[in-house]
Amino acid sequence: MRDEQVIVIVPTRRAADGSRVLALPKGHVDPGETPVQAATREVREETGVVAEPVHELGESRYWYRRDGRTIGKAVVFFLFDYVEGDTADHDDEVEEVRWIGLEQARTALSHAAEREMVELAIAYLRKDR
Repeated sequence: MRDEQVIVIVPTRRAADGSRVLALPKGHVDPGETPVQAATREVREETGVVAEPVHELGESRYWYRRDGRTIGKAVVFFLFDYVEGDTADHDDEVEEVRWIGLEQARTALSHAAEREMVELAIAYLRKDR
């Protein structure tokens, strides 16, 4: 990670109330992919950044509503280390990509489960200090 920073996205899809969402990159696992392979691919697609997995942080399970349907989702989150890339090179599902400090992410991310993953990342990074 870049001096304890995390890359965050503002997806083009809005929250149910129409507000912008500040989130960690994530997505679905394609057939034949492992969760870490999917996470690596999604980080590249959604942020323009090539990153190397360092540590599995945990899994979040939640429900959301889309088009009148309730959908269950499970997401496995990983800590990554920046390798290369340009945040301007993100896909069209993302409106904005930026780096923020981990401390800021603890409160700025829209979803509690993602704020919890940031807490886990901070604990992992500081465990040997």
